[in-house]
Amino acid sequence: MRKNDFLKGMSHGIPIALGYLSVSFGFGITAVKAGLSVWEASLISLTNLTSAGQAAGVDVIASNGTLFEMILVQLTINIRYALMALSLSQRLHTSFTLPKRLLASYGITDEIFGVCAGQESPLKPLYMYGMIFIATLGWVMGTFLGAYAGELLPASVTSALGIVLYGMFLAIIIPPARKERSILFVVAVSAILSIFCKYIFPSLSGGFTVIICAVISAILAATFFPREDEA
Repeated sequence: MRKNDFLKGMSHGIPIALGYLSVSFGFGITAVKAGLSVWEASLISLTNLTSAGQAAGVDVIASNGTLFEMILVQLTINIRYALMALSLSQRLHTSFTLPKRLLASYGITDEIFGVCAGQESPLKPLYMYGMIFIATLGWVMGTFLGAYAGELLPASVTSALGIVLYGMFLAIIIPPARKERSILFVVAVSAILSIFCKYIFPSLSGGFTVIICAVISAILAATFFPREDEA
């Protein structure tokens, strides 16, 4: 039964791994262009499993940002994972001890959360470990291949492939923005603020630009589009 739980998790994680493989290829290219080595880029993907956080982190590194700036950027971008973990904690099997919870928390991403949240039965440790293992493997392999290709391919090709990661971000925000005015509002405000910071405050680092845009757009969205209380 324990082996079956792990294999079931892996089978559910294969589509996630395939998606991660293509997207992280773009991150690997971006990381190499920023001056990181193949192994440094791969290590970042292994220890920090978050596409948006990694992309912003590379920008901080490339701009010689401070450690404090890096901490704020990662906290702002990745705070949602803490909320996802709290939600999944209500669905865990009784065999989930504290050490097992801490181990599983490493791999809670948007996609893994979505799959786990859709399961009807309580989540078992080996099921989550299997999904996290295969998804992480896809993400790290894609990063390695992208970074390695970035060192070999011509600059014109790597520049073209470097937009893959940003294409994923567009694919994430456009569908919900078309359905929800609040999301469209947040996207528009963030874009305007980003342009404003770029040209009005050119000396402002990319990390602090992300923090300012995220915090202000979130505050404005909460003010103008408050969530209605559920009956």
